[in-house]
Amino acid sequence: MRDIISITDFKRRDLEFLFRITDRILENPSRYFGTLRGKILGYAFFEPSTRTRLSFESAIKRLGGQAIGFVEPSKTSLKKGESFKDTIKMLEVYSDIIVIRHPADGAAKYAAEICRKPIINGGDGKFQHPTQTMLDLYTIYREFGTIDNLVIGVLGDLKYARTINSLLLGLANFKPKKLYLISPPLLRPREFILDYLLESNIGFELVERLNDVISELDVLYVVRIQKERFPDIMEYNRVKGAYRVTLKALSEAKEHLRILHPLPKLDEIAPELDNTKYALYYEQAQYGVYVRMALLLSILLEEVP
Repeated sequence: MRDIISITDFKRRDLEFLFRITDRILENPSRYFGTLRGKILGYAFFEPSTRTRLSFESAIKRLGGQAIGFVEPSKTSLKKGESFKDTIKMLEVYSDIIVIRHPADGAAKYAAEICRKPIINGGDGKFQHPTQTMLDLYTIYREFGTIDNLVIGVLGDLKYARTINSLLLGLANFKPKKLYLISPPLLRPREFILDYLLESNIGFELVERLNDVISELDVLYVVRIQKERFPDIMEYNRVKGAYRVTLKALSEAKEHLRILHPLPKLDEIAPELDNTKYALYYEQAQYGVYVRMALLLSILLEEVP
């Protein structure tokens, strides 16, 4: 019955426990059908989402439960002036577990403080998206059998993208051979993220060009430059379109290189890559359903079968 607020609340053993449950679900999905019959997942999405919301809905329904909630605050009592607190307290009455997505840092943590039901952070502010990180790490683990000793490149908006900030914090639980943090100088990771990696003894290097390191990478994690996260539109205009991964850019890549992306993707990955051996992002999205099934089972059951 624990809350899922930040990836830093989890140790390696917690994540590997989740991976093992996900493996079991993938091996025999029908075994878990109906295990959460009668349970209701509530969701409160204060900003747009496709994959996070739908994958949670798919997960709870595959397990026999139901989902209720909203994705447009303008069509709820929030428009009448209802407070965030009262909205969460009402979902607490109607649900057994609640997923929250919000543009403000700390929104999920505050919800957990006022709610007696488990809260799952479906992404808030600039830094936290723990369940996305769980599925990202699981995708790497599933593809390579390990996360340790891999050379991982992270490309794009490393400053404002919460998927990246959360991923880098999550990778600190493992022992990658090296991290290449690839971005324009304006979008380099924040100092507290770099300090966290240093304290965790994770070797990393700040790089501006993908071409300089592509031949070394086992994994390339790409994220779009997110216009909606920038506090200054002029800052966004200076970096938009700063990179694009094409088949030509991978001419020196390892045969087993795999590309991940949290989606949605715009023009940072050329469509010509979608059907190549390198693209793993659609499987990554599919794994999101099974990881979230494992998460719901782990939270709502005393023992997972």
